[in-house]
Amino acid sequence: MQTPAALLASLPLMTRVVVRRRLENGATDSLGDLVSLDATSCTVRTRRGDDVVLLADVLAAKPVPPAPPRRAPRRPTSGSEPGDQ
Repeated sequence: MQTPAALLASLPLMTRVVVRRRLENGATDSLGDLVSLDATSCTVRTRRGDDVVLLADVLAAKPVPPAPPRRAPRRPTSGSEPGDQ
């Protein structure tokens, strides 16, 4: 079986991935595009910014499908805005 670090190394950059890493009191996931990888860390570009993950802390990793398109903002219906009466 392939280690999570080896799996990440086999993926092309800009692949969308989820990376689970160990924290002091549990674990957390980083979901986004794999933008860099070296011998000790990988960087995942999430919606909140770049997340540098030490490979020694990676518990699991896998490629995931592209993100669904974002929904259009809600628009108020006619007559529902204040003062439209």
